[in-house]
Formats: sequence, C-alpha cells, structure tokens
Amino acid sequence: MKILVVCQYYSPEPFRHPDICEELARRGHEVFVVTGTPNYPMGKTYPGYEKGKRQDEIINGVKIHRCYTIPRKNNAFFRILNYYSYVFSSKRYISRIKEKFDVVYVHQLSPVIMAEAAIKYKTKHNVPMILYCLDLWPESMVMGGIKPGNPVYKILHRVSEKIYKSADKVLVSSESFSEYFAREFNITDTCYLPQYAEEVLTPDNCAKTPDGKTDLMFAGNVGTAQDVDTIINAARLLLNVKNLQIHIVGDGSELNRIKDMAADLPNVIFHGRHPIDEMPRYYSMADAMLVTLKSGPLNLTLPGKVQSCLAAGKPIIAAADGETANLIASAKCGFCSPAGNADLLAENIKRFMASDHEELKKRAKDYYCEHFRGSTSAAELEKVFEEQISFKTVKR
Repeated sequence: MKILVVCQYYSPEPFRHPDICEELARRGHEVFVVTGTPNYPMGKTYPGYEKGKRQDEIINGVKIHRCYTIPRKNNAFFRILNYYSYVFSSKRYISRIKEKFDVVYVHQLSPVIMAEAAIKYKTKHNVPMILYCLDLWPESMVMGGIKPGNPVYKILHRVSEKIYKSADKVLVSSESFSEYFAREFNITDTCYLPQYAEEVLTPDNCAKTPDGKTDLMFAGNVGTAQDVDTIINAARLLLNVKNLQIHIVGDGSELNRIKDMAADLPNVIFHGRHPIDEMPRYYSMADAMLVTLKSGPLNLTLPGKVQSCLAAGKPIIAAADGETANLIASAKCGFCSPAGNADLLAENIKRFMASDHEELKKRAKDYYCEHFRGSTSAAELEKVFEEQISFKTVKR
C-alpha cells in the first residue's frame, strides 16, 4: 500500500507514531508523512531544523516532508499561530501532491484541525481517510478554560464534528471516547485501539536493584494537564518520610514553574527530558511510577504513559479520575486517589511503601500482556486500511 500520513508532530518530537510508520515501511508499504517543523514540547525549533533545514528527509524507510510551522513558544498566542501555520502550510503542500496514495491516515493529537490537509487529499483523490483520535476535541479545550456554552467552544464543536465525520473510520485510544462520539456527534462505528508501549520498556530492562530506598518517578510531558503540582504538594507532605525520593523526568511548558515550586524540597529531583532509548535507565531507578491528571475532560483519556508503566512492570500511584482510575482498579497494580488531592496521594505513597511491591509488579506486567501487548501495531492498522480501501473500491 501507499500510505499518506498526516500529523503535525513527528520524530524527533517525543511521540509513538513514528515507530508505527517505520514498522509499516519495514512491512513493505510506502509511507509518506506530512508533518510540521519540530518544536514540541519546549516551543523552540529543534537544532538542525531551523529555516527549512531538513525539510525533506528519509528516516528508517519513511519519507517525511516538514511543512513550515511557527514555534509554539509555550504561550496561548503562539500556540494558536503554531496550530494554524501547520494547517495552512500542510493544506497548501498537499494540494500540490500529484502522487496517488491508497489511503490517508491521520494520527490526531491536538489540535484536531491538523486533519484538514488529510480531508483535502481525501476529497480530491477519493481515497479512504482513517483518523486515530488520541486527543478528544473540543473537550481538550476545556482544560484551557474554554467551557461548554462558550461561543468559542460551540465553534470548535462544529469544526470537530465536521472533521470527525469526514473520516471513513474513526479509531479511538480510549473506550470512553466511543461513548462521547456517539453522544456528541452521532458517530457510532468507532474502533477501539489502545496505545502500545515502547518495545524498550520491559520488566527486565527496567528492573530496579533493591537498595533499601523508595524511588517514585513521574515521566512525560510537564504541562498543565499533567497536574504535577499535586506531586510537588504531596512531596512537601512527605518531607519527614525517610528514604523516599521523587524523580521528575520530562520537559514541558510548566517545568520551570514546577521547579520553582519544588526549589526547597530535597526529596524531589529533576532529570530533564531524554529520548526513549534512554528511558529504561530512568525507569530502572523507580520502584513505582506516578501518574497525575487534572480532573475534567481528561477523565475520558487513558494516557499512553499508563501502558508504558505496565509494560515496564511498574506499579502505578496515581491522582486521577475516569479511565486511569478504572484501569488501576481493574489491574490492582497500584493505588489511585482523586485528581488534585495531594493529601490522599501522599497517603497512597505511604501505603505503597508498606505494600508487597513484587505482587504489584506482577499484576502490572500481567495486565499489560493480557490487554495491551501488540495493540495499535502496524498489523492492526494494515487490516483497517485494507478494509477501508476494499470498501471504497466496492462503492466506486
């Protein structure tokens, strides 16, 4: 198959889908990615990509074109410019593509309008468009203060509905998304494909050597939605607990503020952001992983980091609601308190310290193997692509 992939983000930005694209290429498919200039999460163009450098390149068999994108600079005004600069430049670029692809695939993160270029190609060439929803719109905007009933929210709702209904097939990363699509957009034929964990994260690669200490780790984007404030507040409540250390591995728009917030806490260590191939070294420092999310629309989301924790055989201590809380309860692989509740998070950390760590590790690993191993793989996407191509051919 010849597969056109549309997504504003791509390697070297820290997302999983480049692995899928590369696996599709290894399986003999021609994969062409239309993406943006890399600048996530820090909001600055990555070194080596300034002023149109490396606009076209091939990485592990995947052809890539990077459309001009204004860096997000981690403020609301530039984030809007970032979003729309990709929309305009990708639509302009795709309108000039003469090559015929069999299918167009949208790996939909935020913003949903990144799919506009894919719709343009689908409409012009009459090929199926598959959209994989990882960030639910317009609900994602509620985290930014745009509430239902707000005129902006209503506009975004109409835009989102139009985009989602333009897809021939919508794949969802959380089962709760299916309920939302049916309720809000009357889209009932969705397909649940949970995210997968990176292959390098295994219990063997990430095992910690016992040292008599308890090390907890938050790994990932440090943004508003991740609510790392709750971890810092809990750390302050745990200052008198001996042999407890909390590690923050990652970067993002809130990192500097969080560092200031934790400046006087000797039990919190920041390690910065690291590429995925280095992450086993950091996971191997941890007895358990911390997962925090703000309450609200994110209740419907199951962050990909949860699968990563399970795949690495790490217990999870969370302050989150909805899908994340439900999974931890089902897997019995850790402890979960309501989102934003630092007092209960601190109590659960104490509970973990007194628990059977080995049993929790086993449950995490077993749950991943039973529910997530191999999910969202290239093979599963192949099946969806082939089904939609065949269906489109029959309709013609």
